[in-house]
Amino acid sequence: MTGGAALPFKEIRKRDGRIVPFDARKITQAIFKAARAVGGENYSLAEELTDEVIKYLQEQTLPGLIPTVEEMQDMVEKILIEKGHARTAKAYILYRAKRTRIREAKSELMDVVKDILLEGNGEEEDSNFSPAEKMHQIALAASQKYYLDNLLPQEIADAYQRGSIHIHHLGYYSKTLDSLHIDLLPLLKNGFGNNRNSPPRDLLTVLFRTAVILQKSSFDMCGEQSLPFFDTVLGEIIRGFKTRPTFAELAAGLRGFFSYLRSLPCLGNDDYLNCSIQLGLDTTVEGREITGLLLKEIIQNKYKRPKIVFYLKRGINLTRGDPNYDLYVSALRTAMRTGNPSFCFLDTSYNALLGANTCYFASGVRVAQNRQGPPGGKKRGNIATVTINLPRLALTTGDQELFFIELDRLLRLGTKQLLHRFEVVSLLKCKDLPFIMGEKLYLGSENLFYRESIRDSLKNGLITLGFCGLPEAVRVLSDCEKGAKNQGYSLAAEIVKHMSRRVESFATEYDLNIGLRGVDCRGLRGLAEKDRKDFGVVKGVTEKDFYRCCFVLFQEDEGFEKKVALEGEIHRCCSAGYSSRVIFSPGMEASGAEEIMLKLMEADIGHFCISTFDEGLNR
Repeated sequence: MTGGAALPFKEIRKRDGRIVPFDARKITQAIFKAARAVGGENYSLAEELTDEVIKYLQEQTLPGLIPTVEEMQDMVEKILIEKGHARTAKAYILYRAKRTRIREAKSELMDVVKDILLEGNGEEEDSNFSPAEKMHQIALAASQKYYLDNLLPQEIADAYQRGSIHIHHLGYYSKTLDSLHIDLLPLLKNGFGNNRNSPPRDLLTVLFRTAVILQKSSFDMCGEQSLPFFDTVLGEIIRGFKTRPTFAELAAGLRGFFSYLRSLPCLGNDDYLNCSIQLGLDTTVEGREITGLLLKEIIQNKYKRPKIVFYLKRGINLTRGDPNYDLYVSALRTAMRTGNPSFCFLDTSYNALLGANTCYFASGVRVAQNRQGPPGGKKRGNIATVTINLPRLALTTGDQELFFIELDRLLRLGTKQLLHRFEVVSLLKCKDLPFIMGEKLYLGSENLFYRESIRDSLKNGLITLGFCGLPEAVRVLSDCEKGAKNQGYSLAAEIVKHMSRRVESFATEYDLNIGLRGVDCRGLRGLAEKDRKDFGVVKGVTEKDFYRCCFVLFQEDEGFEKKVALEGEIHRCCSAGYSSRVIFSPGMEASGAEEIMLKLMEADIGHFCISTFDEGLNR
């Protein structure tokens, strides 16, 4: 029949409803490909089997009806099995299943693309993205689908799609890093690119180059950039000028710098440049002026970005009589009104070892110890993060003993994902990250050549296992509704200590900087939605838009002291950082807030944010 005889079917119906000419050779080619997959090479046999398929389908189909592609494929499977070609049938079934997955993936992707392209076309909705940003969102959606369907191990892809874990910046999986603390001073003094060995001679040149550094490095990264001790760096550069800027010139320059940073585009998941600036420890005249002016700019305009991290240390700014105490009070008042800056205590038990060499991102990620080289945060950052969905694990197990057993399994799976991503990113060469590696911004990249692997340099970075929804998981696993809060706090501490021990064992096993961190869950809204779909509305858990990372500290809470102590315990367990959130009552004086701040430090809380009262209620 395939040799030239008239075919009983002239047409066939495709999956999308289209009717196209029937071509028996396509069936033969599909059978032959399946046969070759198991070692077969007989094309004539494939033609004979095709004739059998067509004959059988003709007998089963009513005259005049046009067969469908699915019916034809079902018949191929049936004939292969009946004629004794079981191995070929298995290969054909697997091939068919693979093609089905590809079609479904394309369909899902097209739905996402359609939503992005049509966003803002409705009468009551405005678009949040420009045409260029929409194209970037489409590219991200396509790369995410590719990585899930083709690159990630199946068990990891399944866990992500199920909502058991969240892979951060999935669209950039093989292409870039998450974050970096930029050592700004050498770049400004020695120059970079075409300005190499050309030190700046005036304030505007310094600020412009700083903005260029941030923009260029953002092209090589998908997350947060940080400028450690910006007040110290800028102060030292200014003192080297022949003519120092006046206070008014400094104020105007910093105001323009802030304004320019807020206008810079970003290629990451956010529509703004994700950068943070660290201040607070410089006691020189210039450093104090810079810090004071930046805080004034924030409070006057209620700016939430660039994000500021204000460092606190006894003898420098924490207590009355310290040289920068007035700046600390100003930073505290600014944060109480705007939520910016966040704060870092350098005198905690785990930060005191490295002191000012410990660097925090505004997100709470901490960079300190280093198994592969010199410790400290400068020129280092987070490579990637995977977050474990603790509420889903609690809802799935429903039992504390089983919860810890499955937690171990999920921690091991998360570590497997991080190691996989590390290996994938390690394939990049210096030329693939031309600014971060090419301009020697990353620790260990100092002697890299253009086409050389970044693997050895990358070992200085962090890979972090995150967790979210600790309060909600505890609520599921303990009887918090009946007043057993102490039991809940004890369980929370036990969970975090357990994760800390496991993550530390992974770091030792693989000799990499694997750290545990708490993740700001506001960017993970989809997890609670998935759990609500699967488990229904659970009071205090899935009814929320997103899960919490921390036990929000409101000083009028019953049991505030115990909650603060718990937060300190969690901070000690999170080597890669954790950020607490504090809410002060409206109208609270700075003196009262200072007293609470000292309690936070004494409890060993390393990094925290202050929420305005309205923001706290919304959480």
